[in-house]
Amino acid sequence: MTRLERLRDLLVLVMLAPLLTALKMVLASLYNVELVSLMITVITYKFGIKALIPVYIFSVTEILIYGINIWNVMYLYVWAILVFVCLPFRTIRKGWFFALLSGLYGLSFGALCSISYYFIPSLGPSFAFSWFISGFIPADLLHAAGNFVSALLLYMPLTKALDRVIPPKAKA
Repeated sequence: MTRLERLRDLLVLVMLAPLLTALKMVLASLYNVELVSLMITVITYKFGIKALIPVYIFSVTEILIYGINIWNVMYLYVWAILVFVCLPFRTIRKGWFFALLSGLYGLSFGALCSISYYFIPSLGPSFAFSWFISGFIPADLLHAAGNFVSALLLYMPLTKALDRVIPPKAKA
């Protein structure tokens, strides 16, 4: 990869971070329906581990916009986990597979977020567990359904669009 190609990739990665923020803001009024998970999955497909660049820019941007709070501190690890979950599946080109993966991620989102409560001394494991259980049915099931449907409809078109921006490397 040439220096110019690396620079292009870095610029695209940096420009994807505001897109994540915009997508979150646009759908903020819909309870637990978001496209950030889908975009992180698509970015990971294209860039692999480098997807952490827009993920962490997005996470820090959220903290700068809304102030530091437990929910946006969670972003520092929950979105990175999604990148690492998607990494082994980068060669799979089936939209239904990523719809299932996105749905499962949405289902596990509350459990992943509750981890941070576990480590707060005044709250601890019992609060983390009760927080997860109280929000599981309404929040995580809706999150799973939203992730599944959005990935089923948009994963393939978005990966194709990103392939047009940065064409896949030819195999030798």
